[in-house]
Amino acid sequence: MIKLDNTKRKIGFLSKLTVITVILSSIFMLGSCEKYLDIEKYVYDQTTLDSIFLSRARTEQYINGAASLLPDESLLTGSEWGYGSTLPSGLGSDEAILPFELPGNVILYDEVKETDVRYNPWPTCYKGIRKANIILENISKNPELTEMEMRDFRGRAYFLRAYFYFYLVRLYGPVVILPDRPFDTDEDVASASFERSTYDECVEKICADFEEAAKLLPSDRIDVLQYLPTRGAALAFKARIQLYAASPLFNGNSYYSDWKDTQGRNFISQTEDKMKWGKAAATFKRVIDMNKYAIHTVGVIKNEKGTGTLPLPETVSNANFPEGAGNIDPYKSYKTLFDGTYQPNIVKEYIYYSKNGIQGNGDYRLVMPAKLGGNASFSVTLDMIDQYRMADGRPFSEATQEEKSWQAVGQDETFSLDYLLSGNRAHRDNGREPRFYATIGFNACIWPTTSHRDGLSAGTRNYIADYYYGGSASDMNNNNNRNRTGYTNRKYVHQDDCIFWNGVIKAKTYPLCRYAEVLLGYVEAMNEMDGSYTDEDGQVTVTRDVDQMVRYFNQIRYRAGQPGITAADAADPTTMRELIKHERLIEFAFEGQRFWDLRRWKDAYDAYNKPIRGLDVSAREAQREQFYTERIWNTEKTMKRMFSNKMYLWPLERNVLRKNGKLVQNPGW
Repeated sequence: MIKLDNTKRKIGFLSKLTVITVILSSIFMLGSCEKYLDIEKYVYDQTTLDSIFLSRARTEQYINGAASLLPDESLLTGSEWGYGSTLPSGLGSDEAILPFELPGNVILYDEVKETDVRYNPWPTCYKGIRKANIILENISKNPELTEMEMRDFRGRAYFLRAYFYFYLVRLYGPVVILPDRPFDTDEDVASASFERSTYDECVEKICADFEEAAKLLPSDRIDVLQYLPTRGAALAFKARIQLYAASPLFNGNSYYSDWKDTQGRNFISQTEDKMKWGKAAATFKRVIDMNKYAIHTVGVIKNEKGTGTLPLPETVSNANFPEGAGNIDPYKSYKTLFDGTYQPNIVKEYIYYSKNGIQGNGDYRLVMPAKLGGNASFSVTLDMIDQYRMADGRPFSEATQEEKSWQAVGQDETFSLDYLLSGNRAHRDNGREPRFYATIGFNACIWPTTSHRDGLSAGTRNYIADYYYGGSASDMNNNNNRNRTGYTNRKYVHQDDCIFWNGVIKAKTYPLCRYAEVLLGYVEAMNEMDGSYTDEDGQVTVTRDVDQMVRYFNQIRYRAGQPGITAADAADPTTMRELIKHERLIEFAFEGQRFWDLRRWKDAYDAYNKPIRGLDVSAREAQREQFYTERIWNTEKTMKRMFSNKMYLWPLERNVLRKNGKLVQNPGW
């Protein structure tokens, strides 16, 4: 069942002394207890635990060690070099493809199986849960902690335990909820084996722990502690799991009608409960009512040379934000959330964030053109590209034939001071909404790489990339090193970034949760509600309030320089549901949200079981019109996506099942 270190065998007193003696000898050879605490112990002897929890420094180190077990969710592919994976969401959605396999995308061509799950966080997460239990069991013994430190350390432990469970439940559905008492070192395997709890019981446990964390954690952190969780982070993740629990996959899903525990209880509720939407809405509202967070905006940029903020279309309100976009630069407001322009502690939209793991060459190689040291193999699907609206808010499907054409615009343009548009860009890539330019690399897209010291002489400064067959964006010496659709992702690339040795990559921040998610989550939960809901403590009462839905939804639209919705749009739940789904797709592109959204909405079957669309990247530069012809791509393995119902949940690895005879596999596997 659970990896509980290698300590489940009963160890006699003399054996324990022998092991401890060897370990203590190793400690002195290493020169410090801290090094010893950095490695996993062979036994959790009570004396050793007591020594940890009698020292403030060692206690904090132990908490940090537990936190280090959390996966790095900031990587585009799940691994710095693109060959491993810490989670399946990076390229497991319908946003983009790579020409080679990763643990996160192999599920989409049915190569994941019980004997080869490709990704198995189960043991590590339960290891983290056990550490959190040990902290909560022993923290009160520490005489060196002040009352404030004690509250913070306990709050961090509750947050960690909740997040480890959340991570498991998001991937596997219902999981085992362990007793809060940490296992003894000689715990019998049978007594350490537990059946899964129901999904609703798992959610209840996660919410309870996040709530405890919210009561204990501070609302703010000093700069040196800014990556630690806060009260707002605990509430935001509580709201997220409540939103998932209210969604169709887990709220009245008959596909799981035969999946039951030994007591005959359904693991997944078979009866839809609209009250679950109210619970999520109330928690989102609590985050909003903190009045701590705000949508990140950058003011209008004025420049006499005409390179400032682009004029707003007539369809977009010119009122000041948040009632319109009249006083902001929409491109910069969105782009600077991801490209490292600002230090994270001053960005009020960030609720919980980490340092972006794609700091070295790593994932940047997958998006940068070959001439700049990359290979541009990260290929955004045409279905995704066509979801970006025109600047005036029209769907791309309603653009004119001229606006969709392959012909070159013929005129260079600069806006927001440093975003350059080549005159060789096609009309279809012109006049799109600001988030398109902040997120997407396209044919004739300019990569400034302004940190490259030899850029001018080497011809790499303001480099115009093209994705034709044999073009400058691809390395034709390696079939994996070329783009497959004609579009790539540049969301996390700063204008300065260059992966050559004589350039630099600006440090980035990866938002694990930001205020835009809170607002869209609140609107979604309200949209699905029936009646009203008051939370357990009577702090918040929520109902389906059309005015609030319009107000908060439009903050996302206006920041993006797009027209707002109206009360008439919000009045119809079906219309509003589609607006929300579309807005989440664009707003959270390549942030790891889409993978989970498709599943919780039960939209994955339709999203995946259709062909990959892209431009004709088999055409050479002299064949421009052919290049801009839409193609259906199914020539390679990673293009042949498919989806069946079993893929809504990840399978448990066979060894996990063997260790706990009370576990059952997820349906279909």
